[in-house]
Amino acid sequence: MRDFPQAPTAAFLFDLDGTLIDSVYQHVVAWRQALSGMGIDLSVWRIHRRIGMSGGLFVSALLRETGLKLSREQIDELQTHHAEAYEQQAHSVRPLPGAVELLGELTERGVPWAICTSGYARTARLALGLLGLPDDTPMVTRDMVRRAKPDPDLFLAGAALAGVDPTHAMVVGDSVWDLLAARRAGALGIGVLSGGYGRDELERAGAFRVYADPADMLDRLDELGVRQSD
Repeated sequence: MRDFPQAPTAAFLFDLDGTLIDSVYQHVVAWRQALSGMGIDLSVWRIHRRIGMSGGLFVSALLRETGLKLSREQIDELQTHHAEAYEQQAHSVRPLPGAVELLGELTERGVPWAICTSGYARTARLALGLLGLPDDTPMVTRDMVRRAKPDPDLFLAGAALAGVDPTHAMVVGDSVWDLLAARRAGALGIGVLSGGYGRDELERAGAFRVYADPADMLDRLDELGVRQSD
């Protein structure tokens, strides 16, 4: 038998909020609180549609809808207020069903994975304890890259941490911004419904498969070509 090249084991790059932890609505409330503190009144649904974007793009998009303008210093202040408001609600955040088990199963099967989030380390690293993960878990946060989603930087960095080429990675996310960034990174996109986006939206954004939540994905790992460890 000839010795042909073999494909490397695929890696998984996970978004965090709405994908592994049930925190989307805490972020929505935190953003609304931060915006209200600066006299900006926006409906919750408008805020929710932007969750998962880079904080700077998030603020720019919302300000465009209101016709307001903020200085760079005011935008930085707004993001700080959001982080403070989120921390006040962090006690109510829980792992999504199957998240802990999914990560454990991938580890047991020898499948590399990393967490890639548009959140800053200040808030994102709070999730490690919730998920029962050690401090040295491969995680890329907003602080570590030049640009966040929908730019591909987070997933490119995550692939590097996982030791794979981005084209051999599968990105798991709950928003269209995750899937857009995945396509730009050259990775395969997988959607989950646990962040509030609909199946049609995720599929139109490029999701190869869409699952209800991490538990549903865990039950169907065979659809993604994940084999038992040798």
